[in-house]
Amino acid sequence: MSFVTSLGKLARTTAIKLIAAYLLVFAVFAGSLIGYLGWHTQRLVTRQASESIQADTDFMKSQFERGGISRLVQVVNRRSRAPDAGLLLLTSFNGEPLAGNVLNLPLNFLSQEGWQEIDYLRSDDAIRPPSRALVHVIYLPGEFRLLIGRDIVEREELRKIIIGPVVWGLALLVVLGVAGGIFVTRRVLKRIDQMTATSESIMAGNLSGRLSVAGTGDEFDRLALSLNAMLERIEALMVGLKQVSDNIAHDLKTPLTRLRNRAEDALRTARADDDWRAATEQTIDESDGLIRTFDALLMIARVEAGQGQSAMQPVDLAETATGVAELYEPLADEQGLDLDVAIDGPLMVRGVRELLGQALSNLVDNAIKYGAPDMPGARGRIAIAASREGDTVRLLVADGGTGIAPEERAHVLQRFVRLEKSRTQPGSGLGLSLVAAVVHLHGGSIRLEDNEPGLRVVIELPAEVEVADPVAASPEDAAL
Repeated sequence: MSFVTSLGKLARTTAIKLIAAYLLVFAVFAGSLIGYLGWHTQRLVTRQASESIQADTDFMKSQFERGGISRLVQVVNRRSRAPDAGLLLLTSFNGEPLAGNVLNLPLNFLSQEGWQEIDYLRSDDAIRPPSRALVHVIYLPGEFRLLIGRDIVEREELRKIIIGPVVWGLALLVVLGVAGGIFVTRRVLKRIDQMTATSESIMAGNLSGRLSVAGTGDEFDRLALSLNAMLERIEALMVGLKQVSDNIAHDLKTPLTRLRNRAEDALRTARADDDWRAATEQTIDESDGLIRTFDALLMIARVEAGQGQSAMQPVDLAETATGVAELYEPLADEQGLDLDVAIDGPLMVRGVRELLGQALSNLVDNAIKYGAPDMPGARGRIAIAASREGDTVRLLVADGGTGIAPEERAHVLQRFVRLEKSRTQPGSGLGLSLVAAVVHLHGGSIRLEDNEPGLRVVIELPAEVEVADPVAASPEDAAL
């Protein structure tokens, strides 16, 4: 039963259907080619025989015209005894043989003039079976009839020689093709069954499962590599989703608890209108913080989903960076920080101006929060630089604060990640994750480096390709 099931499974595969189709096409092509060659060869044999017969016919007519029937009888008898003689028969009007080398020829073959194929017996070899010949019957004056022909048994033998190997060859082709198709299909099915088993394991919850790669570089290997990359991305997203859920439950529990406690404390202790107003203002501040957190989460989700790609257009990053620097310069000065700006513009990139501005604002805001000098009265420095290097636009934001340890730099780009030293500062731990999402949306890269002291954030984005004007201005146009 299992064998029948396996055969049925093989017969339903696309591979075996393709192999059967190719076998059919090849068999028809090979059969047509061999058939054409056989037909052409037989036609060539028949044409050579007819040309030889026609030459003999012309010769016999000329002999009859020169010497009459007696001379024709002599010529026919002499030529019929030659080793390479064809078929010759001279009869009277009633079919009585006068000369030749053909026996037992029915009269109906001589009853009509022209070309025909006949079965005959030669007078010098009566023990052999009848042979096949192409003959030409002509009528001579005096109602004499002359038959001239050539043996075409070679054509019949050629047909047998061709038909036999063709039949056996096609049969062997089918057998070998089916055997090879089953072998190939079984190997293909084995790979597919492995992929199916792995897929079922992944669907059952084993997100770490990966498709096997044979290392041959064939289509299945390329498909497996592509699917494995997709599975790694899905696993990373699922892990990220779990982390986000855990972080939301952990980091939002505190402000929600604080919001509830303040509301409960206001109900218990507030007596005057000022107490109620203060409690309400604190509740609004906490609510605004929660709203900002959820807005940041929503923006990160939209950016990672690629929703901003349709709105991308050429943007001058130098102009955007200059605007952000002017916006934060008063705040930096208030915190005891000097803002050094070194921007070489224009710096055209393809992107969304609002997202790029938001990402740069987050970097500058973090630099102001964590880059302020610890000593009272001392002034720190924040650097904002933007320049073009080849096909890349490079943006840099650096501060002189405490910086981030190398082992924690990749970690802080995730959602809700806040280092212990930043717990005292307001924030939700979403700023750098939003920056990373925006950079990836724009096809760029982000690096966190040591500024000695402090942190240096380097962003590299693909520069917008500048298309030259196809119609160059002529000197006359420039003069105008």
